[in-house]
Amino acid sequence: MPQLIFFAIVALVVYWGYKSFVREAERVSARLRRQEKQTRNGATGTLVKDPVTGEYRLAKD
Repeated sequence: MPQLIFFAIVALVVYWGYKSFVREAERVSARLRRQEKQTRNGATGTLVKDPVTGEYRLAKD
């Protein structure tokens, strides 16, 4: 029975690690896509609308 609990905990840790890896990979690839688009357009940054004030500001990573 202790082995079953051990393997269940290991499986949960592996699942959590995989999910965090995928989340980080998506974040990095989105940042790279945004930078490629900026390079193609000759822009110096991406503007994002602030939902509270309605003003546009440069996007922060």
